[in-house]
Amino acid sequence: MTVDSVIDLLISRGLIDASQRDEFINAGLASDSDISMLVEEWGVLQRDQLFQLVAQDIGGEYYDLTDFEPAPQVLRAIPGGTAKLYQVFPIQFLDSGLQVAIANPLDPQNLEELGFSLNTAIVPAVAPPEQISELIEKFYYGGGSEGGEGAPGGGESDALAAIRAEVASLSEDDLEEESNSAPIIRYVDLVLYQAIKEKASDIHFEPFEDDFKIRYRVDGALYEMAPPPQHLKQAIISRIKVMSNLNIAETRIPQDGRITKEINDQPVDMRVSTLPTAFGESVVLRVLDRSNVNLDLEALNLEPDIYEYIVDTIEKPNGIFICTGPTGAGKTTTLYACLRRVNTEDAKLLTAEDPVEYDMDGIMQVPVNESIGLTFSRVLRAFLRQDPDRILVGEMRDLETAQIAIQASLTGHLVLSTLHTNDAPGAVTRLIDMGCEPFLVAATLEGVLGQRLLRRICPDCKVAYKPSSAVLRQLGLTAEDTGGREFFTGQGCDVCNDTGYRGRQGLFELLDMSDPIRDLIAKRAATVVLKQKAQELGMKTLREDGLRNIFGGITTIEEVLKYT
Repeated sequence: MTVDSVIDLLISRGLIDASQRDEFINAGLASDSDISMLVEEWGVLQRDQLFQLVAQDIGGEYYDLTDFEPAPQVLRAIPGGTAKLYQVFPIQFLDSGLQVAIANPLDPQNLEELGFSLNTAIVPAVAPPEQISELIEKFYYGGGSEGGEGAPGGGESDALAAIRAEVASLSEDDLEEESNSAPIIRYVDLVLYQAIKEKASDIHFEPFEDDFKIRYRVDGALYEMAPPPQHLKQAIISRIKVMSNLNIAETRIPQDGRITKEINDQPVDMRVSTLPTAFGESVVLRVLDRSNVNLDLEALNLEPDIYEYIVDTIEKPNGIFICTGPTGAGKTTTLYACLRRVNTEDAKLLTAEDPVEYDMDGIMQVPVNESIGLTFSRVLRAFLRQDPDRILVGEMRDLETAQIAIQASLTGHLVLSTLHTNDAPGAVTRLIDMGCEPFLVAATLEGVLGQRLLRRICPDCKVAYKPSSAVLRQLGLTAEDTGGREFFTGQGCDVCNDTGYRGRQGLFELLDMSDPIRDLIAKRAATVVLKQKAQELGMKTLREDGLRNIFGGITTIEEVLKYT
């Protein structure tokens, strides 16, 4: 059950005051505990009393499912993968439909989707969520074996394999009807569920002449799922387009949409992009799972001096702070972490993004839409009339946007933005090349953070080893420079799909806008001159931060050489 739905129910029953709504919601979101446990901790209701109240609200029953044994025919009514996806467990057949215990009974959309995918009427019931999870593991997955859903690319679940076999038996006739058939719906739902469970950042549906591939990206590497029958590619792509409110009939031009689903009580947004190809539409889903992204500055593993500099900079009343790096380097995540840090009641925050990636409470977020003329520069100009304190501009793409950002800074606003350059000093040169006056750049810029994302060594198969002198030379080191420090690598195991890596880590370099640097900027100094001066003044480059992560046993020499 979500925090806000339970709080709204308690207010409607007069158990807490409406004026306390935000206070209780914030406390619930800040806690790792289940909302039903928090309600008991707050002294509002006993946990079982809350479940009974929820059951009364939805017109259902409350069950204690300890030692519950379902009848075999009831168990077969819901496939294991679907039960896990929606966190439901079948109880019994009634005249009015199939009665199921559901972990989030206050979400009518969940019930509607479940009934639609099973093609049967659903009668909701209430039970403790942990009991529902235990029953799913016990009866569908043999007591917690996870149904074979281990490492990325390490095979598919039994439920997914079963549904894949089911969709394989469908005919090629009436594809639009198939896209709304129960097997196709369940198949697409389970593909999304398995990819998200394995912390995929992107899911690719790719039509080729002789096959139809489904791949997903974990920690920057692509893994392939067992493919569905090729003749069903149109039905599967149509289903995704239906879910994201796109035009099914239009296959000649690219389209963009969005899917919002709740998986295991966690909101997951997926940005959908379609692309017409020679053999059908290619669809890519960018997974924006807030539960997988830690939007805290402390979680970025920054060096202490960089962390303190960023905290000081984003607390300033005006100026420009830029995060730079290639696509996929984590720039937006870093800036979101900065925004979250300064998102207080006494600050007005506005963002212009293309598109909005993560919804953040308390921040006005505007999606840029260049096709209707809603450009970064136009949105930014409008922002200045909205009395903001801090502004995030998704990207400085042109001179007009950069000039308005400078103007906003000079008139007492803090502006956060990104640029695509190879390193931090390169951002300064890029702004001047765009046409910005050097003295204005020098006056307004408060700092530039360059970053990269590289893979972390898998902790389950991490081993020490001795690199060759040739490899050390590539890093600019000799055996004496290492001072006897240990180097680590990942051997590869089932947990990391034999890659030796699991998770990712940022590399950072910070260009501190000291007076000597400002003087060089005003004189239009080249990037290489800025970089040399910054290093003289103590800037640690991306390569040096990479060495820190290598010596700390976080990543490998190969990863640092690849990204720096």
